Amino acid sequence: MVKKPSGNKRRFNNRNYIRKNDKIRAREVRVIGADGEMLGVMPPEEALKIAKSHGLDLVEVASSATPPVCRILEFGKYKYELSKNKRNKEKTAKRIKEAKFRPRIEEHDYVTKLRRSEKFLHQGNKLKITLMFRGREMEHIDLGMNLVKQAIKDLSGVGKADDTPKLSGRFIIVNLSPLPKNQRVLRYNSLEEAEVEEQEDPEEDDLGSEENEESPDESSS
Repeated sequence: MVKKPSGNKRRFNNRNYIRKNDKIRAREVRVIGADGEMLGVMPPEEALKIAKSHGLDLVEVASSATPPVCRILEFGKYKYELSKNKRNKEKTAKRIKEAKFRPRIEEHDYVTKLRRSEKFLHQGNKLKITLMFRGREMEHIDLGMNLVKQAIKDLSGVGKADDTPKLSGRFIIVNLSPLPKNQRVLRYNSLEEAEVEEQEDPEEDDLGSEENEESPDESSS
């Protein structure tokens, strides 16, 4: 009879599994104390005694190091911080908003959209610029293209275009990525204004979701 692998083996093969206390298998570990001080290299049994004397856990935080690095800390709090950081990274990675323009946009509206777009890029997010034509406006594609290129230029202090603007059906589209933080120069916001995050508003048209208008994909179908 073939012996099935145990649950423990599957658990230890899990990249997200964190070894702690008596589950640490290395012969020696490099130990960081509860206050961040380096305690040196020692057998995990000795390190675990130190951790228990403080009412804390011994947690393996760098299993690939030689020897593995362990910290003395509260495991529950450590797991919470890891989970929180992961959620924040996922949230940041997915954040992309759309700045919608029209070919004959008023100057005031144009500057308002640029101000909000600059703020969003300054906060490290990606921005999608979409210009939509309606009816006979399609006769002036060059006007819309020039406006999008001007917007890219006006936002060049905080972001750069991933590619050249493209015409897709009745839309001109281009994505902008934020510049490295130390290269960002604000033009339409003060530093204090740019670092204040705005509340999400699904009804907002300046920087809204693609659901507010017919999408480029729908227009070309």
